[in-house]
Amino acid sequence: MKHARLFAFSLLATTAIPAWAEPPKDLATDVEALRKEIGATGVSIAIVEDGKTTLSRGWGERKLGERGTVDGQTLFQTGSTGKAMTAAALAILVDEGKIAWDDPVIKHMPWFRMYDAWVTREITIRDLLVHRSGLGLGQGDLMFVPRTNLTRKQTVERVAWLKPQTSFRSAYAYDNILYAVAGQLIEEVSGQTWEAFMRDRVLRPGGMKNATSDSEDRFRIPNRSWPHARLNGPLRGLGDQQALDERDELGRNGAPAGGLALSADDMAAWLKIQLAHGALPNGQHLFSEAHAAEMWKPVTPMPITELPAALKPAQPMQQAYALGWQVQDYRGHRIVQHSGGVFGSITRVVMIPDKNVGFAIMMNSEESGMLLGLTFKLIDHYLDQPDYGWTTKWQDWYKQRLAGGVEYLKQTQAAPAKVGPSLDPARYAGRYRDPWYGDIVVANSDKGLTIDFTSTPRMVGRLKHWQYDSFVTDFDDPAIEPAYVTFALDADGKVSGVTMKAVSKIADFSWDYHDLDLKPVEEKK
Repeated sequence: MKHARLFAFSLLATTAIPAWAEPPKDLATDVEALRKEIGATGVSIAIVEDGKTTLSRGWGERKLGERGTVDGQTLFQTGSTGKAMTAAALAILVDEGKIAWDDPVIKHMPWFRMYDAWVTREITIRDLLVHRSGLGLGQGDLMFVPRTNLTRKQTVERVAWLKPQTSFRSAYAYDNILYAVAGQLIEEVSGQTWEAFMRDRVLRPGGMKNATSDSEDRFRIPNRSWPHARLNGPLRGLGDQQALDERDELGRNGAPAGGLALSADDMAAWLKIQLAHGALPNGQHLFSEAHAAEMWKPVTPMPITELPAALKPAQPMQQAYALGWQVQDYRGHRIVQHSGGVFGSITRVVMIPDKNVGFAIMMNSEESGMLLGLTFKLIDHYLDQPDYGWTTKWQDWYKQRLAGGVEYLKQTQAAPAKVGPSLDPARYAGRYRDPWYGDIVVANSDKGLTIDFTSTPRMVGRLKHWQYDSFVTDFDDPAIEPAYVTFALDADGKVSGVTMKAVSKIADFSWDYHDLDLKPVEEKK
C-alpha cells in the first residue's frame, strides 16, 4: 500500500500537465502484475514530461531473499546507457575549448595506437563514439567482461592489437572498447580520472545525487540493487532467478562504456537535462545547446533487423548512431534512445523530443521481453496510440528466442564425433597468448585439463573433451558463458594454436571468444 500511495501522490502533483501526458493510470498495477508473472526481481521507472518528474518509483526487491524494496532512490547498474554521459563529459571539454569533436585522438594521447597506422593518424574523438572504427561487434570486450585485473591505460594500449574486421568508417559495428579509450582521453585532457570527472562535472552538477561512477562508491550505498540472472537451466535465461556476485560486473577499465549506477530520481534529472538541451534548473548549462544538438545528430547508419510479423510496428524505417545515442523513427516520430546491460541488470532510456517526454526503465534481472514490452507500451501511450499488447508480444518473442537457443544446443550436442583427442592430456597443457587479451594457461592434473584466463580473476574451470581436439569449458563460475576450445596441431603433432567460440548461439556478444588467436608461448629455459 505504501507504493500505491506514493504513486497516487505523484499523479496529483502533476495536474497542470494535460491529461494525455500523464503516465498510464494503471501503470503501477500493470508493472507489478507483469513483474510477478515473469518472476523479475526489481523494476524502477522514471518519467519526465514537459520538464517535470511525473513518476519516479520502484517495484519488487533489491536482492532476492533479503529485506529491502525498490524505490525512487534505489541504485541500478545502467550499462551502456552511460555512453551518453561519457559523450556529455566530452561535450563539457569541447565547450571549454580543450578538445574538438574532430580532433585526432593522438593530438591528446600521442601514445595511442590502432592496429593500422593510417587509422591511428586519422581516428577522431567523434569516431570513438559512433561505432565505425572497423572493429567487429564487441571486439575486445573480454578485456573487461566480466571483470579484469588490467588498468584502463593497459587496456587502451592493447587496442593496438585488435585487428579490424572492416575498413575504417565503412560499416557499423557496436563496440565498447573505444569508449574506454574516450574515458582515458578525458583523464589525459582534464587531469581527473573518468570516475572523478563524471562525479564532479556531470553527475553532481546535473542533480544526480545518488548516482555513482565508481563501483566502490556504489558498494557503500545500502539502497542499491543486486544483479540477478537465471543460470540453472539449459542456457542462460532459463531456470530460477538467483542473485549474482556484485563483483561480477563490467571491469572498472571499461566503465566509460557502461559503469554508471543511477536511481530513478537520477534518471529523471538526466532526462530533464537532455530534453532541455543541456540546461539546468538554475538556468545554467551542463553543456551548451549547440553540443546538445551535436550529440543527437545521426552519424553512422545502422542496419535494421527484420522483426517477426507481430513486432513489425517496432521496426524502424531508418536508424543511426549519434554520440552515445541511437536515433530512429517510430510511427512517424523521432526517438532518441539507448539500451544498456551489465550481467544481471538491464536498462532502457527513451526520449520523444517532439512530445518533450522521456522515460527510463531499469531492472535488476535479465528479463529483456519485459523491458521491451514496457518500453513500447509507454511510447505508444505518449503517442496516443491504442494498446497493441506490447508486453505480451515482446515476452512471446523472448520465450521463442530462448527456445531457439535450446533447440540449437540440442542439435549441436546430440552427437559429437567419438573421435579424439589426438594427444595425451599433458601435451595440450601450456601457456597460450593472444596479443590483445594476454595469456591463457591450460594445465594438466589428476583431475584432467584446466583453463585459466589470467587477465580475468576467477575465470577458471575444467576442460571436458568434446570431439576431435575440441574441448568444452566447465567454468567454476556458472555466470561465465561456456566456450568450445579447439587446439590446432602441426605436422609433428604439437599444438600450434588455440581458437575458441561460445557454445550458445544466443550468447551475449561481449563473450568475444571468437576474436582470440592464441599461440603457444615458449617457456624460457
